[in-house]
Amino acid sequence: MNYATARYLTAVSQHPDPAVAVAEVIGQSLENIGGQPGLAVMFTSGPHATHTPMIARAIQKALSPSVLLGSSACGTLAHRQEIQEGPSIVLWTTLVEGVRPLRLEFPALPDDLEPGQAVALIADPFTFDAATLAAGVDPDLTLVGGLASATSGPGNSHLILGEETFSNGAVAIVFPVHTDARAVVATGCRPVGEPMVVTDAEGPLIRSLAGRPALERVADLLAEADEMTAARIRRGLHLGIVIDEHLEAFGAGDFLIRTIVGAHNPSGALAVGDTVPIGTTVQFQVRDAEAATADLKDRLADQRADGALAFTCNDRGSHLFGLPGHDAGLMVDTLGTTAVAGMSCTGEIGPVGGTHQLHGFTASVLLLGSVIKPTEGRG
Repeated sequence: MNYATARYLTAVSQHPDPAVAVAEVIGQSLENIGGQPGLAVMFTSGPHATHTPMIARAIQKALSPSVLLGSSACGTLAHRQEIQEGPSIVLWTTLVEGVRPLRLEFPALPDDLEPGQAVALIADPFTFDAATLAAGVDPDLTLVGGLASATSGPGNSHLILGEETFSNGAVAIVFPVHTDARAVVATGCRPVGEPMVVTDAEGPLIRSLAGRPALERVADLLAEADEMTAARIRRGLHLGIVIDEHLEAFGAGDFLIRTIVGAHNPSGALAVGDTVPIGTTVQFQVRDAEAATADLKDRLADQRADGALAFTCNDRGSHLFGLPGHDAGLMVDTLGTTAVAGMSCTGEIGPVGGTHQLHGFTASVLLLGSVIKPTEGRG
């Protein structure tokens, strides 16, 4: 097979009957993919999420893909669409062969992966330590993925790998080197205020920033902010943890974004959704649609691809941009393909600053058959 001409296809159905919906996506794939898929990736949302195992069996029987990966989710992406409400089935297929399935119960990849290979992973957020996995990934590999989002408690995820369905751990696929995979990770926040060093902390509690109680730093931020920024701070303030302390200045893509989940007024401490050691440089962040758009546009600007798998935060879409379809539309317009498919996640995985990390509020995208086309003024 000539991998340079491998075809990628995204099929989607929002029919309310899951049997009709899966028949529709199977029909679209049979009509357009031009052969037995080497890989099929499926995502379900809305009422169809509970039927994920049945949908997977139907796809296996009709298409007989060499490898099948899938997950239920709170929302899906297909072409230019981001389906945040109601039923959907998205089926992404390719003729590429040699894809390796992986079932992970512990946060470590096999040690026999080759430099240049790419891994797409979907994990249960309650039983799998994706942050530990990401931190241990060799920089010669590319890991992109997300945490399943169709359930608010353990035991209810539907993770598909081949003919099996799992409710815990993680499922993944490894692409051969010749698929020319590349990762793009774009943030959904912008920094506000100034960078500060954590001077007192214990576990997820940050007691002081640059020698003063952390809550006082929030009060200072509000007092100095313009009206629009102050409103965004009140709606939800986040913390950016600097990835590379050696940088002279920090921009939007230089932070791991973590939610500030609470505050303790008597002590002036902030509770953050991560452990932040003393000595770490941090900066407050607010969700910002304009900054998120600019960051995604910039990171896609010189990219082209035959297909893409996207894992986006469930707080993007209409929650951030006002209307669904923002991220998917930018990908289609920029990458030169409609073979874009993905899911909304409760955490996204991808490489930033030379390391792999578990992110929040990002769009983490794996480009397949990717080509860099530098534009004027870019190096």
